[in-house]
Amino acid sequence: MSAFRNTDVNPCLEESAASTKCMNVNNYQKEMCTSYFIRYKQCRKFWHTIMLNRRRDGVSPAMPTAEERKQILASLGSVPY
Repeated sequence: MSAFRNTDVNPCLEESAASTKCMNVNNYQKEMCTSYFIRYKQCRKFWHTIMLNRRRDGVSPAMPTAEERKQILASLGSVPY
């Protein structure tokens, strides 16, 4: 399994898959999938910030595991992106 498809490494697999599916369904017309691209970009930005904060604080691994991410999102009450 590549790192990109590993849920412990890539926190935005769901958003990535949704944007790819949208492109497939809409015959690769990017303008039809803008909201999916924005959500993916916001997801990456959110988790990148978390990763940087964890590195700064000496937490390892820098990217929370899939289980830790579920707990983080649950503590926020909703998905922030």
